[in-house]
Amino acid sequence: MTLWRLEWLRLVRTRRLLALTGVYVFFGFVGPLTARYLPQILERFGGDQMQVVVPDPVPADGIAQFSANATQIGLLVAVVVAAGALTMGALGEMAVFLRTRVASPARLLLPRYVVAAGAGAAAFALGSMVAWYETAVLLGGVPAGGMAAGTALGMLYLAFAAAVAAAVGSRFDGVLSTVLGALVALLVLPLLGLVGPVGRWLPSHLVGAQTDLVSGGDVAGYLGSAAVTAAVSALLLWAAVRRTGTREW
Repeated sequence: MTLWRLEWLRLVRTRRLLALTGVYVFFGFVGPLTARYLPQILERFGGDQMQVVVPDPVPADGIAQFSANATQIGLLVAVVVAAGALTMGALGEMAVFLRTRVASPARLLLPRYVVAAGAGAAAFALGSMVAWYETAVLLGGVPAGGMAAGTALGMLYLAFAAAVAAAVGSRFDGVLSTVLGALVALLVLPLLGLVGPVGRWLPSHLVGAQTDLVSGGDVAGYLGSAAVTAAVSALLLWAAVRRTGTREW
């Protein structure tokens, strides 16, 4: 059995793939519904004494609701799944067994990264398709080009998040510590965007791409951030591979 097949089977049999897919598909359904019926929801929970005045929803609102949940709860689930696969020290005797039988740490780590990151990106894409369909039914059509570009940038950001988990996981022996470390890094990163024009080059700039692009934004404004994200992801993976190869088991 190859390491690639091993990772795929572990993702499926531990129901991690089901959890990832379920979260994104759920928000793909719920997001447009929330945008469409938000006034009624607020009035129902606010009681007769509360008057709710909200603007009429537009198609971009459905995608915005999905994207907001996908980049919060969805990202959390994706990081947990990636940390579970990429925290080699948490495997104990299995890590020693694999490390002594696989000559290159890259061959050991990269299948884990590709499968975990690919699963997160595919689940996000599937959720985006569901949100796109629901939005078209409930609120109206969304530009196909903007939706496709925004989804691709969101998938790239999830690949970056998995690379962060790989780098953090190469230094910790517990899945929980890897999850916390990766989330702290992802939460702190946007703070750098407060420094002048730096924000549009950071990976965190991609988080709002999907909502912006379906609202008429220009994809050119995200190309620099996408390039930086890809480069930093590769650098983080290199650091994770190097650390995995030099640490004592």
